[in-house]
Amino acid sequence: MKLLHSSTLLLVLLPSISMAAEPFKLTVQLDWVAEPEHGGFYQAQAKGYFAAEGLDVTILPGGPNAFVMPKVATGQADIGQADSTNTLLQQAEGLPVLQFGAVFQDDPSGLLVNAESSIRTFTDLEGKTIVARPEWAFLVYLREKLGLHFNIVPTNYAISGFLTGQEIIQQGYYIAEPYHIVKAGAKSPRFLATWDADFRAYAVLVTNRRFARQHPAELNAFLRAYIKGWHDYLESDPTPAHALMKAANPNNTDDFMLASRQLIIDGKLVTGRDAVPGDDAIGRLDPARYARQIAQLEELGILKKGTVTVEQAMTTEFLP
Repeated sequence: MKLLHSSTLLLVLLPSISMAAEPFKLTVQLDWVAEPEHGGFYQAQAKGYFAAEGLDVTILPGGPNAFVMPKVATGQADIGQADSTNTLLQQAEGLPVLQFGAVFQDDPSGLLVNAESSIRTFTDLEGKTIVARPEWAFLVYLREKLGLHFNIVPTNYAISGFLTGQEIIQQGYYIAEPYHIVKAGAKSPRFLATWDADFRAYAVLVTNRRFARQHPAELNAFLRAYIKGWHDYLESDPTPAHALMKAANPNNTDDFMLASRQLIIDGKLVTGRDAVPGDDAIGRLDPARYARQIAQLEELGILKKGTVTVEQAMTTEFLP
């Protein structure tokens, strides 16, 4: 066997070394502007957890017109954040996306009511007016499952109604609007959580089906880093993530981010409120919960029976 000269051997090896060192580029489209609900992403970015997994991750903040699903479906983004309900409905329409990890074990969308309001339970909504997104599936659930009658006014995402002293019932995010309402001078509103009505949706990570087939190792690496990011954000110093969030969204203040983070912790949104050790629940998806949610949506007539199965909707394949 002919031996290669050491310099020749080095030249042969160099290309493979440089290729191995090249990080894999990933683009993540968030559903909303950078806030503590995205703590796992930004902590993993700030602490180098993505980089340690060989990933070069770009985080794109969202907003009212983030168009997460179309971007993921068409490959403009590799990963997106969404909620499991709307994702199921769009999967039923043929959108080639796959749910592969949890952001929150319970989607923190719910109803905010004035502190002095007479409304204390969902049954108290009878005959009232709700400011919300008309297409919100939970409204159908309240009407069909609980037999309630109410009017709907489309939301403009403003909190001004809570500052006038008038009775208002408005769709909101458990970890955001209450802070801003109090900061503006009103009392802290009460929150009617969807999970208390047994309507349990996830906040989820989605990817394109084709991307999932072609890059399983990268998705697994992403989830390892992402879950580590959430651990670190919730249990250690959140300052690294908050610095990146402030750079991405100048409206963030230290006070708001700390308050929102504490609500995430208190509400067990990331770690989960089910009988599972908290550490084991971060990022996890439960097929049984998907089966129940699909059955609920079919029963409500929102989802055509048989158009989406659990196996088509989600996977636990990439979870560490």
